Amino acid sequence: MARTQGSKAEITGPLIRDTARRLFARHGYAAVSMRQIAAGVGVQVGALYAYTADKQALLADLLRVHMEELLAAWQDDPARPALERLESFLRFHIQTSLERPEAVFLSYMELRNLTPGNRAEIAALRRRYEDALEAILIAGEAEGVMTVPDTRLATMALIAMLTGVTNWYREGGRLDQERVVEVYWDLVRGAVGANPLFNWQS
Repeated sequence: MARTQGSKAEITGPLIRDTARRLFARHGYAAVSMRQIAAGVGVQVGALYAYTADKQALLADLLRVHMEELLAAWQDDPARPALERLESFLRFHIQTSLERPEAVFLSYMELRNLTPGNRAEIAALRRRYEDALEAILIAGEAEGVMTVPDTRLATMALIAMLTGVTNWYREGGRLDQERVVEVYWDLVRGAVGANPLFNWQS
């Protein structure tokens, strides 16, 4: 019996998170009730509280796991040339964003609905991810291959641009993912002064 209960927990927990993520992304955190989440999972409302303290804790967990997974998956080698590292970051960010658009949407749109404590925790994780990109830009300037007058501002602008791909990209559309990466790479190189397409000082 213990094995069966454990197996059910391994299934129900992720199912609750998946259902909550989908509903929050579709309707907005404020508009979704625990009763709706329970109905989507196929359990009684009371059963949810064996897996989460409340709706706020559920949202915080979704955002926390998303950022922790990004940080764990991103691999950088400071010994590589900065432009190679920047291209790797671009490919990684676009690929992971397109693989989990609902998680990305929640990460940016629902941060405002976290309590101050939860918001500070998620913001710290996001800052670590942003710092990874800023370190590449700083290295690019040191190598003389990038021109970025404000690396922090450039970091935020680049992440916003790359994340925006989730708003319009559709599988099977006019551009495949590889072509999107190629176009964005041209734009990003221009944005950091690595080619004449665009330059912060022009």
